[in-house]
Amino acid sequence: MNKTGKIVTIILWVLIVISAILVVSLMANVGDDYKTNATLAGWINTNLVWSYILIILGAGVAIIAGLIHMFTDKRAAKKGLMALAFLGVVALISYLLASPEIPQFVGVDKFVSKGLNGQTVKLVDTGLYATYILFGLAILSIAFSSVSKLFK
Repeated sequence: MNKTGKIVTIILWVLIVISAILVVSLMANVGDDYKTNATLAGWINTNLVWSYILIILGAGVAIIAGLIHMFTDKRAAKKGLMALAFLGVVALISYLLASPEIPQFVGVDKFVSKGLNGQTVKLVDTGLYATYILFGLAILSIAFSSVSKLFK
């Protein structure tokens, strides 16, 4: 194992040990009075902050590693840019299909009074349409893959 591999392994073990200590400390403070226990609330907050740190750290490492890989491999860069363009087209189609009209249902007045507006509804609709389009494409690709194997 080279020097970088050893450093990464040490960092991962440190993160695992810190996570284990925090989880064990949280579990040790759980008791019958969990609704009023201020110490437990503090441990929950600490574990949540640690989770956020790990998520941000993981996302940052994934993005940086992807960028490094993209700049070192021209074929990967081309495929990555094509994937981004595809996602951009799906997002544009979803946005164009989305409606800013607030749906009418029982209790919608409560949401409108809390700030629900046409732009928010349009963004939610965009996300739903994007999910539907990507789900449909996933089903079609699975079906196409299975059918194409039959003819080979």
